[in-house]
Amino acid sequence: MRLQLDKLPTRSDFVDTVYGVLLDAITDGSIAPGERITQEEIADQLQVSRSPVLQALRLLKKDGFVEDAPGRGVQVTPLDPERIGRLYEVRGALDALAARLAAQARHAIDPTIIEKGRQAAEGTDLKAIIDADQAFHNAIYAASGNPLIAESAHRHWVHLRRVMGAVHRASTQRSNIWDEHQSIADAIAQGDSERAVLLTDLHIRRARTNVVKRLGELLTKDGTRLNSPEIASEALS
Repeated sequence: MRLQLDKLPTRSDFVDTVYGVLLDAITDGSIAPGERITQEEIADQLQVSRSPVLQALRLLKKDGFVEDAPGRGVQVTPLDPERIGRLYEVRGALDALAARLAAQARHAIDPTIIEKGRQAAEGTDLKAIIDADQAFHNAIYAASGNPLIAESAHRHWVHLRRVMGAVHRASTQRSNIWDEHQSIADAIAQGDSERAVLLTDLHIRRARTNVVKRLGELLTKDGTRLNSPEIASEALS
């Protein structure tokens, strides 16, 4: 895949902007897992100096989105089913805690979030589908009353968005996901914290199983990590 990025508007400090542009390109698959990128190429396409690009790449490396490539430059960190599974385990614990606290407060989740989610699930815009999914869970984090839950979960969501397309491939799966969301929201509104936790745990376990299975099916025969742009694109389609 040929790297293609839009030129940035003129400004003095580009580090955060370059970081954001590259992160968006990585999470939406525009820059595929395993794809090599260089400072020169990024700086040329964004029309900035190499200094902010270098700093942005260092931040991306620190956050686990890129890694050193053999020879020269860096590459987008390959998708690793085992790591993704572990991320889902951590997210599951955070989501269950958020659901428990929200239920204890009998906090009603805005029904329009679920309505919009069902509408998105009927379409073909994968970004809109994933945005709607994340919006639902963000609402539960907010309802928990503990801002540290959302802060902690955000770090995992950014990584998980890279592979969530595998969960939303089939229309039946999309419908089931929002049925599960509705059940979780109902349990929270009713103040049934045990049921809210149980349903949340089942929801995350199903998502984890679907994603890990899908990525596992796309592994190369010799067991190497997903590092082919073509394979990664198939996983995210």
